[in-house]
Amino acid sequence: MSRVMATAHAACWLGALALALPMLASAHTAPPAPVAQAGAGMDRAALETFVVDLLNRRPELVRDALQALETREQIAKAQRVQQALVTEAPRLFRDPDSPSIGPADADVTVVEFIDYRCPHCRRVSSTVADLLAADPRVRVVFKEFPILGADSLLAARAALAAHRQGKYAEFHKALIATESINEITVLLLAESLGLNLERFQQDRSSPEVGAAIDANYALASALDIGGTPAFVVGRQLIPGAPSLVSLTEAVRAARATAQQARN
Repeated sequence: MSRVMATAHAACWLGALALALPMLASAHTAPPAPVAQAGAGMDRAALETFVVDLLNRRPELVRDALQALETREQIAKAQRVQQALVTEAPRLFRDPDSPSIGPADADVTVVEFIDYRCPHCRRVSSTVADLLAADPRVRVVFKEFPILGADSLLAARAALAAHRQGKYAEFHKALIATESINEITVLLLAESLGLNLERFQQDRSSPEVGAAIDANYALASALDIGGTPAFVVGRQLIPGAPSLVSLTEAVRAARATAQQARN
């Protein structure tokens, strides 16, 4: 590294070290004695020279700094999500505008954030169906979360419009199996299920349906959910498409936790 380039990057490295040293210390990694003593009585140029020389001798400090920062950010994120799962529980599990499948008095509620154009959502739909068939005490709440473009939004609005006519489960099952979603396929599906098409058209473009989807966007943001599918079971957030075994185990854990709370 040339002296000019080294000096130009010194402030950046110094910033990284400044962030990392407290974290390295908290991880019981003692900083080098010269670093602990640096800064007192040094002007900026001397301090930059010191940092460049130090990093030439100890380049692993940058790696350790970045790793420590990443670890701290991951811990902070996990804490934020756990707090949000508590704070947002009413909107997650008891929102009357969110369609669901399963008994109203279920002892465990599973929440799925879904986009009908997501291939992983289509794949995991059979897992969700198997869970509902195997466990009559489970209820699944669906959060329409269209993130894959205009056709995803069209599908989400249509599903919520079907929900307003009491046909969500049937519409959901047919729509999740439809690979090509567009205006024609949505209308044909609504007609095949015997929906009132005039009301269906009005509902899917209504402000109320739009507000329900916007609420799901806000909820996903609070939980740091950026993709589909994503599941919430009790206090556990499960990104991606879990296996039936994993989802069943999460339900079992949530049921046990709820039982302990009641006792």
